[in-house]
Amino acid sequence: MITDRKKVNSIIFLMMFTYMVSYLTRINLGTVISEIIASENITKSALSPAVTGAFITYGVGQLVSGFFCDRIRPKRLITYGLMLTVAMNIILPFCPNTILMTVVWCINGFAQSFMWPPLVKLMTELFSNEDYLRASVRANWGGSIGTILLYLVSPLIISIANWKGVFFFSATSGIIMLVIWQICCPDVEVSRKVQQVEETAPAKKLNFFSPMMLCLVVAIIIQGALRDGITTWTPSYISETYNLSSSISILTGVLLPIFSIISFQITSALHEKVFKNPLICAGVLYVFGLFAASLITIFNKDNAFLSAILLALLNGSMHGVNLLLICILPRYFKKFGNVGFISGFLNACTYIGSAISTYGIAVVSDNFGWNTTLLIWIGAVFIGLVLCFSAVRPWKKTMQD
Repeated sequence: MITDRKKVNSIIFLMMFTYMVSYLTRINLGTVISEIIASENITKSALSPAVTGAFITYGVGQLVSGFFCDRIRPKRLITYGLMLTVAMNIILPFCPNTILMTVVWCINGFAQSFMWPPLVKLMTELFSNEDYLRASVRANWGGSIGTILLYLVSPLIISIANWKGVFFFSATSGIIMLVIWQICCPDVEVSRKVQQVEETAPAKKLNFFSPMMLCLVVAIIIQGALRDGITTWTPSYISETYNLSSSISILTGVLLPIFSIISFQITSALHEKVFKNPLICAGVLYVFGLFAASLITIFNKDNAFLSAILLALLNGSMHGVNLLLICILPRYFKKFGNVGFISGFLNACTYIGSAISTYGIAVVSDNFGWNTTLLIWIGAVFIGLVLCFSAVRPWKKTMQD
């Protein structure tokens, strides 16, 4: 465990920028998808399998990554992930059709899965509980900063060149980060003794099929569906609803990560100082999300900026839920062992929802319109808040046993 404050802060910033680059090389397809659809004359449903497939391979890869990061040095896993994602970002612009795009981006999704569980493992090994929470929040900042950077830079690159330049920009960022990571990241070795303790220490095994875990899994799936579905399709929604150019609609997406950073800070404070229980806090955020989703439906087609603000509020509340259930929750399961695998499992559930929503939103909006899509979002948020509050009592019992 590192106690030197200067070194702790430097490693936290390294993790934040690493996660930022992982977003630059992962969500760039979703960022420019409206421009690709417009310039290449293809439909949302034809291109959405590339995004959906990447979410699926990312989710499956979380389980693989979580398993190996308890047994292989996490620094090495992140290095492999960065190398492969750089290669896929270079290759995608040369794909002649959506089928090859889907294959390449599915490989990229798997490469990206070797980012978060190893980071959690590193944070667990290197930091105290207090520093772990701070590092988790800062790492999520990195994802939001990467998203902001993409939404700001993408329209500029598109105006100068075309959408393909966005992927070359992302690949260059990945190469630079790979060099910095190799030089600056401490190499934590996973000893066989520690691994055996993690696997044999818990007297009681975690039941993944208990009502509490099922509630958690579905609540996580819902927040993943809403968080990434809104992030992916907000530019298209704004463009189609208000007849704005794809470049302008992409810029409205900047609001989403700005609100997510604010949400991370508010969520962290609510969890530490008010609610203490992560499920109660997540339920409260779902209530806030329900309020925002309802307002989006009421004021749909009235004002593009108002819609963008409300979408950012809904998206921000889901980012807060993600911080609680994906980043903070795993440390509570330490007594069950294999923190890396549990982190990967919970994060995999997020991307089950992401995969469903990215394809599902494209199909529903194409065939039934955005009004129906917005009503489905309201129903999903309501189910999420019911599940979180339903799991509070069994959660307390499980953690006390």
